[in-house]
Amino acid sequence: MIRWVIFLTAFAPSPQEPDRSSVDFRRLAGFVGSWEGRESGRAGDGTGDRKCELVLGDSFLFCDNTSTFPPQEKNPAGEVHRDWTVFSYDRQRARFVIRQFNVETFVNQLVLDTEASDADRMVFVSESSENAPEGTRVRLTYRFEGTDRFEETFEIAWPGQPFEIYVTNRWRRAAARR
Repeated sequence: MIRWVIFLTAFAPSPQEPDRSSVDFRRLAGFVGSWEGRESGRAGDGTGDRKCELVLGDSFLFCDNTSTFPPQEKNPAGEVHRDWTVFSYDRQRARFVIRQFNVETFVNQLVLDTEASDADRMVFVSESSENAPEGTRVRLTYRFEGTDRFEETFEIAWPGQPFEIYVTNRWRRAAARR
């Protein structure tokens, strides 16, 4: 039995260091840090708190987001939204991919739209939206304003409908806490 384990180990694929030679990870590294946001959309006006960090050998960018919308005329009960966003790079497609896990149980997988993106903007379009009605599409756009500010627009298109802005976030890098 020991020989069998050694045999399997000898032929098991070895972990490979990610090949970053053709990937501009600086675009994602710019998200690293703590962010404060002002938000407006369907849930009303609110604030956001986000922390992004490179994880698992700097191969993925993980962002933890909380958006708070206090009670207001547009949303009398108020709302606290949480989501986790994981950015990765798919070498076979040569594209960044986002997997976004929302407290409402939606899981969106989006891929970078290279034709709609440029040096100051990254546009991601959905490939799938788990737990949403079939045919639901989402679009996530990041517009950069230097290294310490960006605007994020989340759009949704319910089945058979055009895209509508669901929420717009204006993020600024949080001041270092002493």
